[in-house]
Amino acid sequence: MVNYREIPLIVIGGPTAVGKTALSIQLAHRLNGEIINGDSLQVYRTLDIGTGKATMAEREGIPHHLLDLFEPHEVFDASQFKQLATQAIIDIYQRGKLPILVGGTGLYLEGLLYDLEFGGENSQHQVVKASLEQKASTMDALAFWQILYQKDAAAAEKIPYQNQRRVLRALEVIETTGQLFSAQDRHQLQQRVFDACILILDMPRDLLYERINRRVEMMVADGLEQEVQQLYQRYQGKLVNGVKGIGYKEWWPYFEGVATKADVIATIQQHSRRYAKRQLTWFRNRISDTHWLDSQDGVDDAIKLVQQHLAK
Repeated sequence: MVNYREIPLIVIGGPTAVGKTALSIQLAHRLNGEIINGDSLQVYRTLDIGTGKATMAEREGIPHHLLDLFEPHEVFDASQFKQLATQAIIDIYQRGKLPILVGGTGLYLEGLLYDLEFGGENSQHQVVKASLEQKASTMDALAFWQILYQKDAAAAEKIPYQNQRRVLRALEVIETTGQLFSAQDRHQLQQRVFDACILILDMPRDLLYERINRRVEMMVADGLEQEVQQLYQRYQGKLVNGVKGIGYKEWWPYFEGVATKADVIATIQQHSRRYAKRQLTWFRNRISDTHWLDSQDGVDDAIKLVQQHLAK
């Protein structure tokens, strides 16, 4: 039987556009590794440019796991990620390679590292989720948030009422596990499942925001509008699961004739900057025992930290 706590796992986290993909490729080359996607949108097929998914050329022959598994309309959540990522980690390790998990979806990484309960296949998870989604669709955002506040005020105070997806996620956890969402903070998390070395990339905020703005412009130049338009036509204007993410949903007003392309680009940039800020807050507050690195310092510091960890 595999003892998960003996399996080495390198985790590369950080905000969008900080350089996680490039570092992961370099580490994989230097340390005989394979990469596992930890981004909630890159699991979807045809969501390529807007998610920043590494192209085949950019992967440089390094095997990547948990990419392009689902159609954009299909459901994918933290529970499924935890199961699939665990399987991938074990498979990579048993073949003598080093698993490298890369992504900015904090809840997914946290759930995997600390074995958080999300409600499994044999639970009422899907029923609860459907019920909550139905309720959310019939209520305004503030009223829906107040349901969370009544059940777990501490969690509600940390989640803006406008962020309906996080409000819904917190209510899901409460109703499927019977535990307060706020109780699963970094001080009460269980022992880590794997022998993880966690690297969090960062850079000065002004440089990060500049990089985000430039990246969005590059995505548009690479054909983001066409990618999203195909999804808009495929789903007849319906915002299905995959296209609710940043970089996709912002195009809907443009396709409906109520916004300009410049409006769309500016909105994606703004949403991306705000998301980066939330990601950094999550990694600071929810994940302990991490190594923070300036992404401009190159790969050598990361290599050194990983080698020290593996030598323990």
